[in-house]
Amino acid sequence: MYVCLHVCEREREREREREREREREREREREREREREIHANGLLSPAAYRDKIRELPLVSIFCSCILPEAKEKPTKKDVVDLNLCIIRDMEVIELNKRRSGQAFEVILKPPSFDGGPNPLATTPPRREPSLEEIQRKLDAAEERRKCQEAELLKHLAEKREHEREVAQKALEEHNNFIRLAKERMELRMEHNKEKREAHLAAMLERLQEKVELHSTDTQGRIGVHSISIHSIQEVH
Repeated sequence: MYVCLHVCEREREREREREREREREREREREREREREIHANGLLSPAAYRDKIRELPLVSIFCSCILPEAKEKPTKKDVVDLNLCIIRDMEVIELNKRRSGQAFEVILKPPSFDGGPNPLATTPPRREPSLEEIQRKLDAAEERRKCQEAELLKHLAEKREHEREVAQKALEEHNNFIRLAKERMELRMEHNKEKREAHLAAMLERLQEKVELHSTDTQGRIGVHSISIHSIQEVH
């Protein structure tokens, strides 16, 4: 039992070792793939970039990034020339190294404008408006308010007129519907009355014919009966 457990433990250890080896192989394959992509794009590989960084002075790199060569000064007054700034302190913190390269964090303090012109000195002072300008602005605002009120009243009047036209049209359609329904009802009642009168006339005519036929038949029977009685009397 002990031997079996020992063998199983060794097998599991070998399996973990093989898994770690496969993981390292996949990592190396990904690294080679990244280098091939960088080479295809015309960029430096991480190793070449790391060697290039080591060859250059660190301070010169940051100084060239922070203080570029002065170009033509802008003509706008509200633009601050960064060449006048004096950067007093700079702190460089090296971050964790990686296989793909090395990263740095540069912390700069706010620049000071000691020795340079005051950027607020070029701002023109604010001019106080005069009474005439204030009155003119008030008159213009009052005129705009009146125009807005007139437009609003016009819009409301048009809306009320439209509502009145819609209500009038609906009332006319309702009246026309009632009139047409009444006319159709009267025509139907007249037609039913004519049919009823014709039916009653036909019934009366048939009844009259039956009465006449019955009276004729009755008179014939009475005549035959009287002749029979007369013949019997003669025989006796």
